Amino acid sequence: MRRRALSTLTAVGAAIVLVAAGPVTNSAIADSTQLYVDEVPGGSQAGAQRLFDARFDVLENRTGSDLYVLGDTSTGATLRAKGFKPTIAEKLRPTGWSAPSTRLVPDAAAPAVAPIDETYDGGYHTVRAQYGHLDKVAADHPDLATVVDYGDSYLKQRNSATGYDLKAICITHRQSGDCALTPSAPKPRFLLMTQIHAREIVTGDLAWRFIDHLVGNYGTASDVTTLLNGTEVWVVPIVNPDGVDLVQQGGNRPYLQRKNLDKSAGGNCANPPTGSNQAGVDLNRNTSTHWGGAGTSTNPCSQTYRGASGDSEPETRAIENLFRQLFADQRGPLDTDAAPATTRGAMISMHSFAGMDLFPWGWTNTHSPNDAKLRAIASTMSQFNGYQFGQPGEILYNASGTSDDWSYGELGIASFTIEAASCGSFTPAYSCTTTDFNKNLPALMYVASVAKAPYA
Repeated sequence: MRRRALSTLTAVGAAIVLVAAGPVTNSAIADSTQLYVDEVPGGSQAGAQRLFDARFDVLENRTGSDLYVLGDTSTGATLRAKGFKPTIAEKLRPTGWSAPSTRLVPDAAAPAVAPIDETYDGGYHTVRAQYGHLDKVAADHPDLATVVDYGDSYLKQRNSATGYDLKAICITHRQSGDCALTPSAPKPRFLLMTQIHAREIVTGDLAWRFIDHLVGNYGTASDVTTLLNGTEVWVVPIVNPDGVDLVQQGGNRPYLQRKNLDKSAGGNCANPPTGSNQAGVDLNRNTSTHWGGAGTSTNPCSQTYRGASGDSEPETRAIENLFRQLFADQRGPLDTDAAPATTRGAMISMHSFAGMDLFPWGWTNTHSPNDAKLRAIASTMSQFNGYQFGQPGEILYNASGTSDDWSYGELGIASFTIEAASCGSFTPAYSCTTTDFNKNLPALMYVASVAKAPYA
């Protein structure tokens, strides 16, 4: 794999708002008696990094220059001791649902075909349900959909009886050569990936709804028909299935596991996981694109633990290999090399809950060589979903080793992150997926439509 030339990291002169959390416990579950979101004013990018280094759980949200932190009642006191002034922004809502049957070690009596109606926390779909949905869509629409197994999760690589396959679906009006794993495909490609951060549960169900929208409206809705006649749409609804499996074990009080379940780095992390202390690697800090820079941690129990090395995790390597099979390398090796006007391909990684449309670079405030076009596309996205747009360091915080920095930096494709607003809540009611989907569908359709020539 080619390594890009490193450039100097640029700090963001933004104040920080942290959210103080509720009482200290051994489990990070969405229960208002245990967890809070705290808002803390004042600071800079250096201050944000200090939060990451101290293992505060800095959420993917920002208001003005304020950031948000998830924690328990001791978190607010700890923030104040370090010079911050947190105020409680949200108590996570209490719920009362029972956990599903799915476990990391599947029941031998579990059905071979996943039940697509298996849900948790009021309607969010489990990993088995998501995969069952992909299979059903492909079976019901063989002229439009194909399911691809593109690798194995960390746990499955260690033991085939645990963990999950990694699955994607290709949706297009099938012609000869379509959905083949080759970068020389006849049609341009758009890829949507969700739940790389397992606890951002809204995003996986947005992918579910997007899939249903495409296959359910082909031949009747002109925009969908035009798109699928000329473009391959790829969807990876769960990038991090091991992590999502742990999240869903909380039932109506989901465990707030963000990372994968690679515990090899040790660190005596909390079990069950807490919001600020959990085992695993942050897959959205693990790519080799400026791995280990701003917005990452070397502490194995931190939410932003970057892993032992760039691309150390099987989920990271697998999704990158899928990208390489779908998109040609269309950009030079230097950070200053622009992707040419002939570039094909676009992607969106969906997160929550900032209400933002982000684009590279995330590792620095320096503009990418394709900044004007990326910024123009993000501006149009914001007209559809009403979100802020900009580089992460401009409106959120810098982060290194991210998936969109990698896909743009390594292959040149137009790459974006949408932070769904999620009704302004970190753990929204399932009904919020309808609001988020209606807001973001036009943006998804738009970016998919420009995949044929995003920089032209």
